[in-house]
Amino acid sequence: MKHMLLLLTVLLHTGLYAQNLTKHSVRWNFNDESSLAGWRYEHQDTARVPQYGLEEGNLRIFTRPYTRDRQKLFSPGKIYTAGRYRWHTYVPPIKRGEQVSIGSWIYCDDHHELDFEVGYGTKNARQSCGAKDDELVAYMTNQDHPYHSGCAAVKPGWHDYEIRLIPRNGKYLAQWLIDGKLKQEQQLQFGPEVAFFICCSVENLAFTADHIATQYYYGLFDHVSFKGQIKRQP
Repeated sequence: MKHMLLLLTVLLHTGLYAQNLTKHSVRWNFNDESSLAGWRYEHQDTARVPQYGLEEGNLRIFTRPYTRDRQKLFSPGKIYTAGRYRWHTYVPPIKRGEQVSIGSWIYCDDHHELDFEVGYGTKNARQSCGAKDDELVAYMTNQDHPYHSGCAAVKPGWHDYEIRLIPRNGKYLAQWLIDGKLKQEQQLQFGPEVAFFICCSVENLAFTADHIATQYYYGLFDHVSFKGQIKRQP
């Protein structure tokens, strides 16, 4: 009887979440200021002015040398659920061991976050993914429920980074793809009850390599898109 009640509860909740979702497709091309309407800028550092802007049809975000700059932009609305999240992102060459990350990620809260963080990589990470001298490391992480992190070697330059959230029995199956190739897959312990912002960032993060950045670094985002389901707005 208890198992039957539990099953009915799960089905009821799944049905309610499904009723609150609607199909949606959106793409931000960053061609002019209107493309940033509703995007929210945040930073966790000492920067006195925003370190982002539009440049030749791209969103450009940068960090300063010898700082722990963390520069981020969040999409309008924490509404995005199952579907395909895509970033066409440029990562520049990074000096050996410099701690900087160009991030393409989705965020609900500190326990519900999935990301690509591309940087030089620690010695262990570079060995783990077989990065060559002219390659960087793409860290691919689910922050909790359950925590899981892997990495893949990637060359500097333009790449398509994609996170897919696929509903399976009320929970998400997460996939990380680079240029259309599956790099990592993880079954998550949560589903469409969790909705996300879509985020872009450049951050001087310590875990990404061995020493603080000694020069300015930047990332470019040509476009960001989503196709899937969003939470209905009240």
